[in-house]
Amino acid sequence: MRVAVAALAICAAPMANAQELNDFPTNARAEYVFACMATNGQTREMLDRCSCAIDQIASVIGYEDYVAAETVLRMRQVSGERASMFRGMPEMTEYVATLRRAEAEAELLCF
Repeated sequence: MRVAVAALAICAAPMANAQELNDFPTNARAEYVFACMATNGQTREMLDRCSCAIDQIASVIGYEDYVAAETVLRMRQVSGERASMFRGMPEMTEYVATLRRAEAEAELLCF
């Protein structure tokens, strides 16, 4: 009985670590892959490359930071005074810079 419990604990430990590292929801990954394929082509090769890219991005940046960076990028496209804070604040610029570095790494590794 102790051996079975120990074996279960050993098997469950990697899954817990994988969950901690994989904080991107499936729908966010799918959305990225769909947009990537729409840009690069609707082929099986692009499916593999775009999936690789989001996996690489997810290994570099956490989901919350990814969402923050995407929000900053979208808000920078909006005109008006409210959107100006997304253009000038160093914290906002750092979110985008981190995402850009992750995307560049994914580009090198996957494309």
